[in-house]
Amino acid sequence: MRRFLLPLLALAFALCAGCATDQRNQSLITTLNAYAGTLRWGDFQSALQFVDPKVREAHPPSALDMARYQQVRVTGYDEGAGPVPDGENRVRQVVQISLVNLNTQAERTIVDRQSWRYDPEKKRWWLTSGLPDITRE
Repeated sequence: MRRFLLPLLALAFALCAGCATDQRNQSLITTLNAYAGTLRWGDFQSALQFVDPKVREAHPPSALDMARYQQVRVTGYDEGAGPVPDGENRVRQVVQISLVNLNTQAERTIVDRQSWRYDPEKKRWWLTSGLPDITRE
């Protein structure tokens, strides 16, 4: 009887691990879509809530940074190839963001190299690379 119980337990564990992976992947898709939507609407204040709390605490955006976000309109957000695994519970993604300066009406595109970390306790993905740097060319 023991011979049959051990493989069944191993199979059950593997299936549960697969469910956890599916939940984590679905959470990633949901998070990336919500973040993209938030940026497409130009709501950088809300986008800040996707940033890892530890990163927000260590590197809070200045009032000047937040004022700069108010001076642009997001006109494009292209995820390209999408997220790529970057170690256990980590992914990275390269996004091209098109912006129009509201004062000059000049359009430009920046490259945002995003790093995301999964928190298994909270079952949530956090952006560890911070908000996009819109001052770069």
